[in-house]
Amino acid sequence: MAPSTKTVLIPIAHGTEPLEAVAMITTLRRGGADVTVASVEAQVGVDACHGIKMVADTLLSDITDSIFDLIVLPGGLPGGETLKNCKPLENMVKKQDTDGRLNAAICCAPALALGTWGLLQGKKATGYPVFMEKLAATCATAVESRVQIDGRIVTSRGPGTTIEFSITLVEQLFGKEKADEVSSILLVRPNPGEEFTFTELNKTEWLFEDTPQILVPIAEDSEETEAIALVDILRRAKANVVIAAIGNSLEVVGSCKAKLVADVLLDEVAEKSFDLIVLPGGNGAQRFASSEKLVNMLKKQAEANKPYGGICKSPVYVFEPNG
Repeated sequence: MAPSTKTVLIPIAHGTEPLEAVAMITTLRRGGADVTVASVEAQVGVDACHGIKMVADTLLSDITDSIFDLIVLPGGLPGGETLKNCKPLENMVKKQDTDGRLNAAICCAPALALGTWGLLQGKKATGYPVFMEKLAATCATAVESRVQIDGRIVTSRGPGTTIEFSITLVEQLFGKEKADEVSSILLVRPNPGEEFTFTELNKTEWLFEDTPQILVPIAEDSEETEAIALVDILRRAKANVVIAAIGNSLEVVGSCKAKLVADVLLDEVAEKSFDLIVLPGGNGAQRFASSEKLVNMLKKQAEANKPYGGICKSPVYVFEPNG
């Protein structure tokens, strides 16, 4: 590791909010940080919110003596409570604060963890709306900023502010030029808090009598934030989302080396019918294009006049060559 490399710890637990955790992991790694994902559980695999499974790089218990430039806590329940109750993590974060290094938290974690541990006294902080009253009791001023910086502590509101939060952390570690570079790569809107409109082309009505059945394939080098955002949001909308891995293993390492676990192998659902098939991007799109079974499923989807979609590289590598 180069001497100038910045090190980051992201602890996760059962019930961690996966969109927040994965977006932080991938954005900080894009910025050049050496990110360690550590499970506070007894095993590296955790069952995050919304039925999403993640695999940490290590156990927190194995790295409690390590020093990091930044420790950042994701939210989610009961994950936020588990982080709060993890004494080794509390000790690491408090030492981080005493030594003048960066701490950050999002969603419920500012109130549950940083606030409970006494690290927000005299600080401005923000958090998830339903935790603002609890936050106000532990900090000087609870604010509704999307991202709030006060000294060496950075806080943010929830899944929808995670990318801004993560880019702010990149700026804290590496400076504005690097933050702008990462923001450009991710196609972040310049003023994400403002209202915006979009135009829908080729409008169609999506009507489902029963719970929509949706397939989200993933492969090695798939873009993790895109994949998890699709699954997280669609499951919040009460759709039945199946994550299917291309290849022979349920565990998939994404483009920024975040480790995800699919529900099934694609082979197991290749003959099933879905109301929607939607593909994340990243270099995994090339693996999608090489999967005869997935391409055939998409062709049948089109023939049945059922919706399908893709983001990032997938339309170019998968849809265009196959008509």
